[in-house]
Parts: sequence; structure tokens; C-alpha cells
Amino acid sequence: MQRNKQHIPPDTRRPVPEDDRPAGAGPDFLDPWADPLKNPLGHWAREGEPSSDDSQWRHGLFEEIPHDAPNPDAGQNSPSAAPEAAASQPDHEELQAELADMRLRAAAEMENFKKRLAREHQEQLRYAAENVLGDLLPTLDNLDLALQYGASHEACRDMLQGVAMTRKLLLEAVGKHGLAPFGEEGEKFTPEHHEAVGFDKRTDLGAGTVARVLQRGYKLGDRLLRPAKVMINQ
Repeated sequence: MQRNKQHIPPDTRRPVPEDDRPAGAGPDFLDPWADPLKNPLGHWAREGEPSSDDSQWRHGLFEEIPHDAPNPDAGQNSPSAAPEAAASQPDHEELQAELADMRLRAAAEMENFKKRLAREHQEQLRYAAENVLGDLLPTLDNLDLALQYGASHEACRDMLQGVAMTRKLLLEAVGKHGLAPFGEEGEKFTPEHHEAVGFDKRTDLGAGTVARVLQRGYKLGDRLLRPAKVMINQ
């Protein structure tokens, strides 16, 4: 079986001009860059070149760098850059003072946060029974109506004593949780606490006062739970 022979390109080397020959080389010195076996690039890189001077091609391909060219990385590690870097760093004492101030501020913020949490917790405990106490207000209203309309009937006198005692005990129980009634005849009318239903005229009371209480109001601590419905005296 016949093997394929490796194709060897022809020897394209040629004599080197006298100016480009190495020292001691004769006129028969051939240019090794033109050998396609040693430098395949040299075989085709010069194809189409108008000049046959190999020195021009080599000088154009490999650019010489002068020995006195500045190094762009030389200034990064130079000794003169060390004092400038040290001068740019913040003063140690100033940095310590700034850190101490930051610690004090953080401690103050944490203390205020704890106080705010404690205050909110106490407020939640104080008004935790607001919904339950609000549901008891109709019961207190019915007891007040029973005492108001039963007072005109002699037969209900004994029963009214029990109703009055029940109302008193209930008010004492809800009073332990901060619930307090308000709204009495003769007190000054205030729109923040009273709801005006109409006007009345009484000679024994001054103008702008409560002439009659239709429904008592209630407060839970400092919070208004329900305004009092009243008649304003003219």
C-alpha cells in the first residue's frame, strides 16, 4: 500500500542584502525567515509585497521599543507614592472620636426604642378591655332608663333599690378598668364630649349648659369611648 508523501514547499530563501547580513556572513547567506519550514508565516506574509527587501517586512512586523521609553506601571509602586497615601488616610484620633460618637448615638437610639416599647405595652394593657367595656354600655343605659322611668311609680320603689345597687356594683367593676361615666345636668356643653340633640329652656340653668341628659357618655382613661347625648339650655 503506497503512503501519501508529505508535501514540502519549495525553498524560497534568497540572499540577504549586504546591509542586513550578520557580522562575518558572506554573499551566499540565505534569509532564514524566508524558509517556510522554519517560519511558515514568512512564506505567505510577503505574498503581494511590492518590495523584496526582507528587512523592511521584518522591521514593519516587529516594532522596536526604545530603551528609554517610560514604564506606565512604574509610578504605582514608587517610594514617593507612600507619603501621599499616608497623608490621605484619616487621622487616627479623629476616627476614634467618630466611632465613639456613633456608639453613643446607637446606645441612645436603643434606649429610646426600649422606652417606646414599654409605653406602647402599657397603653395596650390599659385599653385592652375597650371592646368588652364598649359592649357593656347598653346594659348601663338600660339600668339608667329603669331608674329614670321607675321613679314615678310607687309600686316599683322596692325594685328600683335592687336596680340601683346592680348599677352601682357594675360601675365599680368597670371603673377598675378605667371606665368612667360623665354627663350631668348643669355642666358646660363641650362639643368634644357632648353630642347636641336639641335645645331646651330652663330658668334655673345658664345658657350654653346641659339642660337634660338623654344618654350618658363614657371615657376609658383619657380616651373618649362615647359622647353624651344632651339637650342644650338656651
